[in-house]
Amino acid sequence: LKTGFLKWKPDYDSAATEYGKAAVAFKNAKQFDQAREACLREAEAHENNKAAYEQAGMMLKEMQRLPEAVQLIEKASMMYLENGTPDTAAIALERAGKLIENVSPEKAVQLYQQAASVFENEERLRQALEMLGKASRLLVRGRRLDEAALSLQKEKSIYKEIENYPTCYKKTIAQVLVHLHRNDYVAAERCVRESYSIPGFNGSEDCAALEQLLEGYDQQDQDQVSEVCNSPLFKYMDNDYAKLGLTLVVPGGGMKKKSPNAAQDKARGPAAVGSHADEEEDEYSGGLC
Repeated sequence: LKTGFLKWKPDYDSAATEYGKAAVAFKNAKQFDQAREACLREAEAHENNKAAYEQAGMMLKEMQRLPEAVQLIEKASMMYLENGTPDTAAIALERAGKLIENVSPEKAVQLYQQAASVFENEERLRQALEMLGKASRLLVRGRRLDEAALSLQKEKSIYKEIENYPTCYKKTIAQVLVHLHRNDYVAAERCVRESYSIPGFNGSEDCAALEQLLEGYDQQDQDQVSEVCNSPLFKYMDNDYAKLGLTLVVPGGGMKKKSPNAAQDKARGPAAVGSHADEEEDEYSGGLC
């Protein structure tokens, strides 16, 4: 990088190469702080060396400085995009999301959604769905249910586009559980109704289970809701969605919409019903006063 009488300009390319070698040596020696510094200097010496920023980010990861690591990897991904390598950019964003997921789920969701957008723009829909799936599960885990509902709808639309209809059914179940946890029965019912347009949904076990679930929820029948949510169809979903099913409580304390006397009369038999009717008839036998 030094200049002199016979060397007027710094040799940035050679400097970048040497800094790269230094970074590897520092990493092998477990001197991660110096390794990170060398990677950054490599990136500065050769601005178009996008991988150097990503490598510096990985050094910061080794030092447990995750927010700084993610910041550098994000910068690398932007440079990959500008340089016309979107796949590499999306993979870098996914890597950053994994790094930060346990520390800052909100940031991880953002990174996964960015990666999904890049993959979708490149028409790599299966990879986009993988990223959206990770984002949806994190949103559910963080009880950000309004956003989770939108994310699941996005997933479902793409699965429908690629004609993966059985997975659409599973996403409908997840949507309904999210809507019911949002206390939005109307949205849950609409979600099922709209899914009738998906080939094979009407008549499937998924459809039958959802209709039973909605009926139980609407009738405030906790037993029926619990029975559906404890069925293998629900229990063996992704863990975050299975938990939604197991913790679903109907409004009104889970009491069925039946008259209080009906259950008692059923238990006491016909004679009791007649006796109860006689009591009602005798209530005013002595006159209104």
